[in-house]
Amino acid sequence: MPSTPLIPRPGVYEKYWHFVSERQRIFDKRARGEAPPWTDDPIFTNYKFCNVFRAADRESQYMIRKVCYGGAEGKDLAFQITAFRTFSRGEVWDQVTDMLGHAPTLGDLDDGRFEKALTELKESGQKLYTGSFILCANEAYGRKGKHLNHVEMFRTMFIDGDLYERVITAEKFGDVYDLLHSYPLMGDFMSYQTAIDLNYSELIDYSENDFTKAGPGALRGIAKVFESTTGWTPEEVIMWMVEHQEEELDKLGLEFGGLYGRPLHAIDAQNCFCETDKYCREAVPELASNRSRIKNKFAAKPKPITYFFPPKWGLTIDQPPAVEPDEPLTLF
Repeated sequence: MPSTPLIPRPGVYEKYWHFVSERQRIFDKRARGEAPPWTDDPIFTNYKFCNVFRAADRESQYMIRKVCYGGAEGKDLAFQITAFRTFSRGEVWDQVTDMLGHAPTLGDLDDGRFEKALTELKESGQKLYTGSFILCANEAYGRKGKHLNHVEMFRTMFIDGDLYERVITAEKFGDVYDLLHSYPLMGDFMSYQTAIDLNYSELIDYSENDFTKAGPGALRGIAKVFESTTGWTPEEVIMWMVEHQEEELDKLGLEFGGLYGRPLHAIDAQNCFCETDKYCREAVPELASNRSRIKNKFAAKPKPITYFFPPKWGLTIDQPPAVEPDEPLTLF
């Protein structure tokens, strides 16, 4: 770690750990099927926040259960993971699957059926992409239309190119990010999120602490939580939080059992900086940034969710279906 110290912002630094502890406590109560109220914190009561653990959010749950462990293997699986994360809408994936008669394969990509299904959905008025984050949107592959350029990107990656072979033989987790990031339309955010999703599957198996990348929301959160990070990269700050989570929570007298015993990893600590930025818009409004309000109010969703995490994590879960309100990960 750098020799210069991190300087926490008094009264705000503590809110990061309050977010970690209280938001996870809410998740645990909901996952156990407890009735509301789940918190006496009015900010959590009134506004929507992502989970502490990225893998517990609704679209990540869909990704893990139906895509990463949905039955596909090899190159088909790598394509499905990359394509699903690009759109990040389970509803769209379900509709495309119904139209094709099966989850999209490289055969469907190669012969145009995948593109045709997406185009038909778009022309019917279906929204193809999540609104939770901003994607690179240009005509990098020479086609008119956002989804058409993404289809060309998938072809370049998996039919014309050898991305799959390079990913599964990568020496480091950061190399997977670099491989994804080398393609037009794969910005910092999407490359990191897709690398994490690939790592949920059996295709690769790195520690999520081997590499991290701070998104714009995390950068805003770091600037609020610390008065000074001089000499530290955002990624070093994130890793410091991961490495010191137990002692910092203990110091503040906050309870945190993790995700069925799994502690914060870098992707989660990064996410929590973003969500702390959102939390502070209400809790510490004088700390201005280019975002001044929390967009989404809390509203419980009626659709139950039974949690499923990568089996290789070895988590033991005993729970009834829970009604989980979270939208896909929001970093912007």
